Amino acid sequence: MAGPKQGNQTYVTEFVFLGFGELHDLQTLLFPLFLVIYILTLVGNIVILALVVTEHRLHTPMYFFLGNLSFLEICYTSTILPRMLASLLNKENGISLSGCFFQFYAFGSFACSECYLLSAMSYDRFLAICKPLHYGGLMNNKFCIQLAAWTWVSGFVANAFTSFLASQLTFCGSNKIDHFFCDYTPLLVLSCSDTHTTETVMSIIATVCTVPPFLLTVTSYICIIATILKIPSTTGRKKAFSTCSSHLVVVTIFYGALMTVYLLPKNDVLKDVNKLLSIFYTVLTPLLNPLIYSLRNKDFRAALSNSVSKRVPLLRIQRIQTLF
Repeated sequence: MAGPKQGNQTYVTEFVFLGFGELHDLQTLLFPLFLVIYILTLVGNIVILALVVTEHRLHTPMYFFLGNLSFLEICYTSTILPRMLASLLNKENGISLSGCFFQFYAFGSFACSECYLLSAMSYDRFLAICKPLHYGGLMNNKFCIQLAAWTWVSGFVANAFTSFLASQLTFCGSNKIDHFFCDYTPLLVLSCSDTHTTETVMSIIATVCTVPPFLLTVTSYICIIATILKIPSTTGRKKAFSTCSSHLVVVTIFYGALMTVYLLPKNDVLKDVNKLLSIFYTVLTPLLNPLIYSLRNKDFRAALSNSVSKRVPLLRIQRIQTLF
């Protein structure tokens, strides 16, 4: 939608997502597909969060951080998928400037927080495997809460700067965002003001949000692998590796897709590839996390089985009572 004119310029008051407009034949299939993905993502992460809260055996630092990750994934995917589903269902692809900037801020904040949360989880595994005698004293309740709070606060504070700068840009001419959500690259392309300062600050913030936690995660796993290789028995090595294998898979998927998207050249030839990879880390990763942890983690499977076994007899008793 065009706004007021100043000189020969018409200022934009609304953006329009092009989304998956090039896939005309698949439009009818995309809505049910993404709807199922969103429902499964919510259910899977809510189940993990509920088990972490209710099951006593999961009241450990590792599962405390996993509960935080599940809650973050619910928020993360909910900033994008509901809006995408509405666009696919109603064919209404417009979004106001304020709505776009809010989505940009929320998405960036959750992504940054996830980077730091994954690094906190890797540090937890490092202490558990490499410093087992000091683990209980170092990873106490107070420190876990402080570490989790830092991951959340850092993401929201860091992205406040980039969102403020983006909101100060002037947008005129085309209002079509060639993406399915408000990401910083498509926004900068549409701006008709000087974006050099904004691009520089955004690059610095993106580096701060990804490089330090990534290096901490890599360093932690180098130490973990080195320690595991020193364990003499095969059984001991398998047991030690099983405690961090799920997290390692999640980290690999998340950082692999995220870095590929933002390191690929930004040109017309690769824009569809970027869009596809963006789907992977914004939509599929939150879906895969519950599956990875539930399938590869014995404690989680046992807690789930225990929770179900306790509730099934209760449901039977309630049904019998209703008969009388």
